[in-house]
Amino acid sequence: MVFNHKLCINPFRSVENGGNSKSGGRMSMYTGKIRQILLITDGCSNQGEDPIAMAALAKEQGISVNVIGVMEQDVIDEKGMTEIEGIAMSGGGVSQIVYAQQLSQTVQMVTRKAMTQTIQGVVNRELQQILGRSQTIEDLPPEKRGEVMEVVDELGETVELEVLILVDTSASMKHKLPTVKEALLDLSLSLNARTGDNQFAVFVFPGKKNDVEKILDWTPKLQSLTSIFSQLTTGGITPTGPAIRTALTSFNSKRSLRSLLNSDDESFLEESM
Repeated sequence: MVFNHKLCINPFRSVENGGNSKSGGRMSMYTGKIRQILLITDGCSNQGEDPIAMAALAKEQGISVNVIGVMEQDVIDEKGMTEIEGIAMSGGGVSQIVYAQQLSQTVQMVTRKAMTQTIQGVVNRELQQILGRSQTIEDLPPEKRGEVMEVVDELGETVELEVLILVDTSASMKHKLPTVKEALLDLSLSLNARTGDNQFAVFVFPGKKNDVEKILDWTPKLQSLTSIFSQLTTGGITPTGPAIRTALTSFNSKRSLRSLLNSDDESFLEESM
């Protein structure tokens, strides 16, 4: 998570000093960016790097990895379930196993839950820095805890969000792809109702020619997925590890381009979860 370090501390001084946290334009002073990978799959990886190790690498770079396992008729491979949970745990994200028909609400819930989890982690580190001891939101008196949770909730509506979506297109996902498409369109509508900016990118694995293929570059809306998804083919291997590695490369390329365009990029502080 990236925060402007000149603005980061000030909003929480009121927690320490007992001042009114609503004063001084608290929220307008706080800026940030959250980066997430959202992995949608129905099984176990069988090609390339260990996806759990790749997820740990993502976490080191301040990117949380969330995983949704799509099951059918109460069936999901136990090995696959263990891997799904392991990827999310290693990647500092959220995992959920769902039926295809529940996918839309689950995609939104997981994305927002992970966003709140990331913000709370940063806020807890801020509290520890200010108060000089091991203090978390839960340790605060009820009144102060309520004020800080207001900050967390409002940040959830105002921070910039970058979500790179990885969609498993192995053979078993074929008849689930229309549901995945609708879930992602709903996610776009839901997140664009926030005041913060959103950017989405979509990759599929396996691709037509390579293990991983980009089908949609960074964009604030996902409406164009309708035509793209109708052209997708399914089949072959499940290279989950290479997919996560490719996602990291995409984030890093985007960041390098941004630093070239923004001369004041040095004023941002990387907060790794």
